Amino acid sequence: MPSESRCWETLQALRSSDKGRLCYHRDWLLRGEDVLEECVSTPQLSSYAGWVVDHVLPHTQENLSPSETSTSSRSTSGLDQPSFVPKSPIRSLAFSPASPGTPATPGGTKGKHESQHTEPMLLQSSRGIKVEGCIRMYELVHRMRGTEGLRLWQEEQERKVRALSEMASEQLKRFDERKELKHHKEFQDLREMMEKSSREALGQQEKLKAEHRHRAKIVNLKLWEAEQQRLKQVEQERLRREEGQVRLRSLYALQEELLHLNQQLDSVGQHRDLKVDLLALRSRGNQLCGLISGIIRTTSENGFPTAEDQAVAESALQEMRDLLTDARACEDKRRQEEEEAQVKRQEAQMQQRPEVRKECPAPSQGPGGKRSEDLQVKVQDSTMQWYQQLQEASRQCVLAFEGLTSSKDSQVKKIKMDLQKAATIPVSQISTIAGSKLKEIFDKIHNLLSGKPVQSGGRSVSVTLNPQGLDFVQYKLAEKFVKQGEEEVASHHEAAFPIAVVASGIWELHPRVGDLILAHLHKNCPYSVPFYPAFREGMALEDYQRMLGYQVKDSKVEQQDNFLKRMSGMMRLYAAIIQLRWPYGTRQEVHPHGLNHGWRWLAQILNMEPLSDVTATLLFDFLEVCGNALMKQYQAQFWKMMLLIKEDYFPRIEAITSSGQMGSFIRLKQFLEKCLQRKEIPVPKGFLTSSFWRS
Repeated sequence: MPSESRCWETLQALRSSDKGRLCYHRDWLLRGEDVLEECVSTPQLSSYAGWVVDHVLPHTQENLSPSETSTSSRSTSGLDQPSFVPKSPIRSLAFSPASPGTPATPGGTKGKHESQHTEPMLLQSSRGIKVEGCIRMYELVHRMRGTEGLRLWQEEQERKVRALSEMASEQLKRFDERKELKHHKEFQDLREMMEKSSREALGQQEKLKAEHRHRAKIVNLKLWEAEQQRLKQVEQERLRREEGQVRLRSLYALQEELLHLNQQLDSVGQHRDLKVDLLALRSRGNQLCGLISGIIRTTSENGFPTAEDQAVAESALQEMRDLLTDARACEDKRRQEEEEAQVKRQEAQMQQRPEVRKECPAPSQGPGGKRSEDLQVKVQDSTMQWYQQLQEASRQCVLAFEGLTSSKDSQVKKIKMDLQKAATIPVSQISTIAGSKLKEIFDKIHNLLSGKPVQSGGRSVSVTLNPQGLDFVQYKLAEKFVKQGEEEVASHHEAAFPIAVVASGIWELHPRVGDLILAHLHKNCPYSVPFYPAFREGMALEDYQRMLGYQVKDSKVEQQDNFLKRMSGMMRLYAAIIQLRWPYGTRQEVHPHGLNHGWRWLAQILNMEPLSDVTATLLFDFLEVCGNALMKQYQAQFWKMMLLIKEDYFPRIEAITSSGQMGSFIRLKQFLEKCLQRKEIPVPKGFLTSSFWRS
């Protein structure tokens, strides 16, 4: 039916109206019982029913009279009231004139109007009731839907609450499990920590026990070393006393011999008139006797004589021997003059007898018509004293680090080996490759001697690791320099200059190393002093050969060629050292062992008797390496020395040289004649130029 469709359209319109789209607040849930009571209460017509009929069913208004329309208008005007609540037309029907108790309308038309109006109103009332029922039904459906939705929402909420409760329960279980796991883990960690602490305590205890044993071992070792040191000092004191007693007996013997020589000096020419020179000799002899008497008196008061005292006494005895020799020479000269005077008198007497003619014998002459003069065999006293001082300094240095070399401790032995490698390996690496490389080697040696740590064999090494480390390094370094001259320079002559310039620079910064270099050089090559060791009575032949510089192994002496080769290498190294200086050092100070020592060596070697094959070899090596520097330094005096060698010394060398040993003599002679002819000594081969230091 159309009316039913309109009712539903009306309900749909109500649903879509502002009021139908109102949202219900959740607080209604708190009073849900009141809402349900309203839902189950007896249905009643709503106050909106009339308004719905008037507005939703406008077609009903077409059948109404103007008075009804005005009534409807008046009822509609009720919307303008503040409450905006329309009045239901059904409710107005209860007060209609048709109702009982309603006054009658005047006129006969009123009944007709009422009869006409009653039928539409009844129709309208049935429709209103029908609409009201639809509304009630819609509200019931809507309420049922709300109730069902509320029920579903409550179930959903209960389900969510149960899910949340179950999730919370599971989370609580997981939390309890994690808590239990954490407690278990903490317990395990605590137990492991306690076990670790126990193991560490046991390890620390074992370590302390081992350290205690080690310390006890060290203490025992130190006690043993102290005892050994004490015994060593006692032994040294005993040896010093014995040595002092030997020196004292030697001094007495020297004094006895000196007095005997002084007696002989006094007896020379005592039956003749003494000249001034003999008187001076005797006066000097008396001074020497007083000198040795004073030495003996001083040593008897202070203890035992020292090596210096013995050296002074020996030099005094040597001087007394020279005085006696000079006195006898004066006596022989006087006797010769007297004999010549007597011969002249005899000749004068013979001239008075023409029939008697005799030739007078001529005095013996040496080569070149000159009288032969004997040269020295022994070294000068000052040079000998200098030589002995250097050897004594070397011996004292060895005694200074004896504890390091004789120690049985593995750690000390390791330190000794590291120090020896750090001192000797850089010297072995010296070459003519480049000046920068040579400077690195020099800096490494200088830092080692200065106490700074250096890298050697992948480890850091310093002389401060042991109190005797510096003495040991200085001795081994000097020994290695001389060894390089004995081996490397002997095979390659050009190697003398880079080794010498490093040695000279180290010598300038560390003078003690220079003294030890000289001591090793003099010991291995005594001709560099120059010094010709004398054979002493009771000395073994092998010991004497070692003093001369020969190497003796298993009672076999090395070949002469090898001996000369080693001596040549060391002499070339010495000649290079005295003329070179480290280019990066300070030029304000003089050379610690300069060309003046080379001139002294050359003068002393020419004042000594030459040795077969040795003197010619060493003179050639020295002049070839150092001749150019000496020529520039001494100029005219140097050429006078060269002429002296050619005119006076060559005949002496030639006289003692056999036919099989003429090689070195001829080489020296040709070299010197060539230099005298050109008036120049050439620069030695391998000399370090300025370009070398820029590389």
